[in-house]
Amino acid sequence: MRKSKNIGIILLLVLCTTLAAKASREDDTPLKALIVNGQINMWHDWRVSSPIIKQILEQTGLFNVGVATSPPRGGNMEDFKPDFSSYDVVILDYDGEDWSEQTKTAFVEYVKNGGGVVVFHSSDNAFPKWVEFNEIIGLGGWGGRNEKAGPYVRWREGKIVLDTKPGIAGSHPPAHDYQVIIRNKNHPITKGLPEKWMHAHDELYSELRGPAKNLTVLATAYADPNLRGGTGEHEPVLFTINYDKGRVFHTTFGHAKLPPVPSMECVGFITTFQRGAEWAATGKVTQKVPEDFPTETEVRRWKNYKNPKNNVTSEKES
Repeated sequence: MRKSKNIGIILLLVLCTTLAAKASREDDTPLKALIVNGQINMWHDWRVSSPIIKQILEQTGLFNVGVATSPPRGGNMEDFKPDFSSYDVVILDYDGEDWSEQTKTAFVEYVKNGGGVVVFHSSDNAFPKWVEFNEIIGLGGWGGRNEKAGPYVRWREGKIVLDTKPGIAGSHPPAHDYQVIIRNKNHPITKGLPEKWMHAHDELYSELRGPAKNLTVLATAYADPNLRGGTGEHEPVLFTINYDKGRVFHTTFGHAKLPPVPSMECVGFITTFQRGAEWAATGKVTQKVPEDFPTETEVRRWKNYKNPKNNVTSEKES
């Protein structure tokens, strides 16, 4: 009887060891990321931004990155059918014509079932009339949005305030260096980052509005009213949204039209983007904060950054 019991214990230990080893191997498997691009508004260029996104994700060693490029404006969008469900995280670098109903449904189901999403800069301008998309991204701008889209999200006197007053959605002062203030120090994306740090020459998205459901503000930046278009508000610049089982990281950083792109060479942008993508994919962050992270007064460019060739147009989903 004792011998049988001992054998059972040994088998259980072997099974546990095997499962642990299997889990470890699975953890070492690269995460699959998909950049969705192909159309963008006239003030940005995905042919510039998408290669940079691809590079900074791949340089973590955590991601294999595919690209799904839509037809150009006026093309047949019915044939644009990315297989979202095959990926751990989808990065949106898109602001263009509506996807087909089939593709919209597939995207929403992907997020509901636990898929990760990174909303990058002007992709929050997209699809102003698509209800589920606006709930997924939390806040958006331009595209005819106004108070009907939802409230402004303000940081006032140490807390979030939802401002429902009438008005436009989307504005920004001229691009400039500005200070970012971490408002949630315990979130995996921002844990270990300095409370205040300088972000390199970028548009400071302001007056975004939307459903703001299940939204957590990670960081804000002050839109100085002394600059043209400055709101005098601490605007949310990094935030997350929980949508059913899905995790969404929204970064307003990353204006890109023509190289060089200081906003995307900023160590602060790169670090938060990499960490945000990992969190959206897994719910955890394993990456350390780099030693050359920006300080409260100093912008820092990433020493490992190399301006990639502008050749993403020929890439296909992989």
